[in-house]
Amino acid sequence: MASIVRMARHLFAQPATKTTQNAVSRSLSVVRNNITQQIKNKFRSERQLFSTSSASFFKSYNFRNRRLPPSKAREAYATHNTAVELALNSVVKVFTVSCSPNYLLPWQNKSQRETTGSGFVIFGRKILTNAHVVADHTFVLVRKHGCPTKYRAEVKAVGHECDLAILTIESEEFWDGMSSLELGDVPFLQEAVAVVGYPQGGDNISVTKGVVSRVEPTQYVHGASQLMAIQIDAAINPGNSGGPAIMSNKVAGVAFQNLSGAENIGYIIPVPVIKHFISGVEENGKYIGFCSLGLSCQTTENVHLRNHFSMRPDMTGVIVSKINPLSDAYKILKKDDIILSFDGVLLANDGTVPFRNRERITFDHLVSMKKPNEKAIVRVLRDGQEHELSIILRPIQPLVPVHQFDKLPSYYIFAGLVFVTLTQPYLHEYGEDWYNTSPRRLCERALRELPKKANQQLVILSQVLMDDINAGYERLAELQVLKVNGTEIDNLEHLRQLVQNCNAEFLRIDLDDDRVIVLNYEMAKIATSSILKRHRIPSSVSIDLLDTE
Repeated sequence: MASIVRMARHLFAQPATKTTQNAVSRSLSVVRNNITQQIKNKFRSERQLFSTSSASFFKSYNFRNRRLPPSKAREAYATHNTAVELALNSVVKVFTVSCSPNYLLPWQNKSQRETTGSGFVIFGRKILTNAHVVADHTFVLVRKHGCPTKYRAEVKAVGHECDLAILTIESEEFWDGMSSLELGDVPFLQEAVAVVGYPQGGDNISVTKGVVSRVEPTQYVHGASQLMAIQIDAAINPGNSGGPAIMSNKVAGVAFQNLSGAENIGYIIPVPVIKHFISGVEENGKYIGFCSLGLSCQTTENVHLRNHFSMRPDMTGVIVSKINPLSDAYKILKKDDIILSFDGVLLANDGTVPFRNRERITFDHLVSMKKPNEKAIVRVLRDGQEHELSIILRPIQPLVPVHQFDKLPSYYIFAGLVFVTLTQPYLHEYGEDWYNTSPRRLCERALRELPKKANQQLVILSQVLMDDINAGYERLAELQVLKVNGTEIDNLEHLRQLVQNCNAEFLRIDLDDDRVIVLNYEMAKIATSSILKRHRIPSSVSIDLLDTE
């Protein structure tokens, strides 16, 4: 085409003689014929591409900029059509009004906000969606496809670690014409899936196609947990969360997050995690959690390390570095034990176990799929001798909670001193870069310190509401509270009891960094009420601590 245009320009640039006029006429005719032929070829190729009845469609089909074999193209096309048909009567749009607490001012909430997400009907007249879609909810509505009416929904169960939630709707009118989706299996690599939901940018249902790129344990952003996830090359945008990823005519997973800074990389929650969540709710009536061994392990990929621990050449496993005192393993395992196998499955030196066809996955997945209070058989190498040990698995809560969704923060105020429990959401109030901007000591303890006893909490002095009674102590905020009148505190409720039961003239509070607060107890009690009134604080203690009285 470009050469024809250059030739025409050259001819038009010549003097207008009769000979050149004839040449121009012939050249224009050539140009016209060439353009006509190219247009015909263009439409012929497009007819060939979009002719679904022809096998040539599958030979020419370029799936997301990657040429697929004819069989995979047919599968992608079939998956798309099946997903659309199933979605119309099962996928719903979720409207949530939520209100998060203010952790710096724990007696009040932040302003409410409205968000949307997706969900789909499962067996038993229930709707499955993401936990982050309904986190801190105050009001939830659901709308089905093609219906203008929104129906009130109740949150039956929420699992923030696995980012899943179950909704129920009482209205019989809503269930008219609705059908449930069946859960399938974990898809293999390169299998086609279709993500169905209501992403931002429109109000109608949306279908996005993709293929499975990877299956492995992944960090769940909402619950900060490590569970199995499926990576796909379909975009998962805000509003898609909670929608099903359909493979053939079954659900392969639930869309829940994407990879920030990357294009067309999304993640779905696989069926084993979904079934574990649903069965746990059905058996216990509420969400219990995912089990953990309570261990921190080190790989044994270095040959000298293996020789030091008397590992034979045919032995593989990982070294136990730390053990959570609240776990059952704390009474059974020892530091420097070599874990060789878990429930008969051999561990590699990098901590992985076989998974399907030539795939590997960390052995944490085997642990997380166990039911609470279920036993696991662990074979270890200790001092050169092999031992087979039985360990009871349970969900283990960290010393500093990773999240505090759907509950109000605990606090206690005395003489203008605001005491709170340390949580990661409290540190998040320092901004997106909270790891660097929050107090260093508190941050390190939140991420690394293990509990020493049950019901233990880290209590901190979050701020000082200024008054004559506490003047001079304002710079002691953000320090951990260690003792009250010489007694080490276990948690915030224990601190409150020690303060209220004080019989001495002076109240002494020992803080981290060898700092001390001393108050006249009777004067501090009188000042407390006036400080609360001045700052419009309704109560000196949070509701959860009042319930323990």
